[in-house]
Amino acid sequence: MIDVQGLAKRFVQGRGRRARTVDAVQGLSFRATEGCITGLLGPNGAGKTTTLRMIATLIKPDAGRITVDGIDVADAPREALARMGVLSDARGLYPRLTARENILYYGRLHGLGDDQAQQRAEQLAETLEMRHLLDRRTEGFSQGERMKTALARALVHDPSHIILDEPTNGLDVIATRSLREALRRLRDDQRKCIVFSTHIMQEVERLCDQVVVVSHGRTVAEGTVNELLERTGLTDFEACFVQLAFEPAERAGAGAGVAE
Repeated sequence: MIDVQGLAKRFVQGRGRRARTVDAVQGLSFRATEGCITGLLGPNGAGKTTTLRMIATLIKPDAGRITVDGIDVADAPREALARMGVLSDARGLYPRLTARENILYYGRLHGLGDDQAQQRAEQLAETLEMRHLLDRRTEGFSQGERMKTALARALVHDPSHIILDEPTNGLDVIATRSLREALRRLRDDQRKCIVFSTHIMQEVERLCDQVVVVSHGRTVAEGTVNELLERTGLTDFEACFVQLAFEPAERAGAGAGVAE
């Protein structure tokens, strides 16, 4: 389980007199459990990527606590990372290497022996339906092929938790469907805990067991798609999201204007 409580992160943009602080994440909380796909849903700039980077130990939070299976990410980052497979928005592959070689290289970085890494590459090729890609150079791969290779690379050490930052960006319909099926297999067959960020309603409706709506760096709603629809009294999930993510902020802004 990934447990995020009271997470906060502030950045300083610009220099000198033009410098200003930006509260990217402000007290964000949620839990993601095994055998469940949890979606962080929010508009661009809501704090989704910053949150995932803090979970993946790439950025230190200013406040709050993150645990992975009870392991505090701040106190034991290496131990926590060993339980996570992270697919960031930057899916850089080594273009001169084949898909297999990219996967094996990351396997060795995670301490796998050659035989074990080879075995994992074969297993992942089966799970992700990419056997035909294994011995091709990644240079010239399509976006979907690059995504599968990068995902296999992230999963080579068989982590129990999978973190994906907007994984369908740039993918066509077929590649998106293929990714959805792969994630379902990882959830159903291997009971993985999967967390991914998105701003695409259809992805959430078709894939997520649990939805965390994020707006202005905060958790504004949490539940299943049906629970969120029931909460708002709406039948269209896009309208439901707009009401949950934007209307509270608009009311707060209006109130602030009156107070001034």
